[in-house]
Amino acid sequence: MGFSVQGVNKNQAFIMIFDKWTPDFLFSPQLSDRARERKVPATRISRLVNFGGTNSFHLLFSCTHTVFYMSALLDSPLLSEANAERIVDTLCKVRGAALKIGQMLSIQDNSFINPQLQKIFERVRQSADFMPSWQMKVDLGPGWQEKLLSFEEKPFAAASIGQVHHGVLKDGREIAVKIQYPGVAESIHSDINNLMSVLKISVILPEGLFADSSLEVLQRELAWECDYKREAECAKRFRCLLEGDDFFQVPEVIDELSGTRVLAMELVQGVPLDRCVDLDQETRNQISFNILQLCLRELFEFRFMQTDPNWANFFYNSETNKVVLLDFGACRSYPESFTDDYIQVVHAASVGDRATVLSKSKDLKFLTGFEAKAFEDAHVEAVMILGEAFASAEPFDFGVQSTTQRIQSLIPVMLRHRLTPPPEETYSLHRKMAGSFLICSKLNAQIPCRDMFLDIYNSYIKRRQSQPPVRAAA
Repeated sequence: MGFSVQGVNKNQAFIMIFDKWTPDFLFSPQLSDRARERKVPATRISRLVNFGGTNSFHLLFSCTHTVFYMSALLDSPLLSEANAERIVDTLCKVRGAALKIGQMLSIQDNSFINPQLQKIFERVRQSADFMPSWQMKVDLGPGWQEKLLSFEEKPFAAASIGQVHHGVLKDGREIAVKIQYPGVAESIHSDINNLMSVLKISVILPEGLFADSSLEVLQRELAWECDYKREAECAKRFRCLLEGDDFFQVPEVIDELSGTRVLAMELVQGVPLDRCVDLDQETRNQISFNILQLCLRELFEFRFMQTDPNWANFFYNSETNKVVLLDFGACRSYPESFTDDYIQVVHAASVGDRATVLSKSKDLKFLTGFEAKAFEDAHVEAVMILGEAFASAEPFDFGVQSTTQRIQSLIPVMLRHRLTPPPEETYSLHRKMAGSFLICSKLNAQIPCRDMFLDIYNSYIKRRQSQPPVRAAA
């Protein structure tokens, strides 16, 4: 499922902004040649000064408004080359939540954004600037050098929340040490509030968007990503869940070097999945099948999902024929009360049962039950479209499907008549599922999906039926 935004209207655009937020580590494994060593403004005041001094904060959101609202992009004075350079320079300096917004401007295709401007914004996608050594070492703690044989002070990657350094343990193991930028975690609330303020001033947001709810979820998820202790525990949990797996590998966490703002893990070899497009069809199919199957297992078997589908979070190693999973900051759990209904929605879509799709969607609180029939029809149709991959007995060709365009045509109706925000669990869930489809599309996969889903569905039902009923408290 590709996400070209060519020709979308303003309501569709904001759905893309809030539902498919650009993840943290959209970097090349090699630090950009243009990345510079610059101190990260760590306090709220210093961040505001760096934004306000160049007016780049307001300019960024004005340009975001322009990119997603205007088809005549090349006529916009806001997105001139000079202004783009100013935005990129400011974002690469301050980093944090604001840089994520700039990353959204870097992932549009050439059919929508001027290729010259795209090259400018590519810098925020590939890497931010990096901290000077003195600032980088603040959170490493006392005696950290004694635990290492060597440590590269210049990072090999830098992104919106932190930068990554190469190190070698005393026993010779190579590790990647992720160090968070100072002040990033504390700035999330203010940066997102500033975004909302500018959006409310600049445009009339459709009521059906429920932007406040979207941003509230976004703030919470970004706070999770800034807690490296939490991420370490999530990585360990995934390593246990996938222990002995034939296709997936999870790096080991190095506890003695990790903390709230430092995360050390074993260094892995491989390339991001977007560099696998020229592999043979069989290998691309194998990668895509396993990625999509893992997505379903995370939701319906583990009930614990890594919700960031970014290319750079999946490294393919051709020598071992395995995919290494990286970056577990965006993990979350799902209660059985949610997955019980959600799996029935997917199953109903796969067998063409529109009535069950509607009734279970009401159980999940996608609908209140008082929506107009036009909304009910559009919602059910969108779910049926998304379920097509799991409906066909033949291999589904992700390279030629038109899912995105068909879903986009339904969005105006849904925004006009929606009465309640989507369930909180679905924001990141749909981002992950859409990203998994996008990986399959990018790799032009042709894979059988119906039996894949039915195996997981039947195992889920059997497991739930075998569980003893929960008795109500007296």
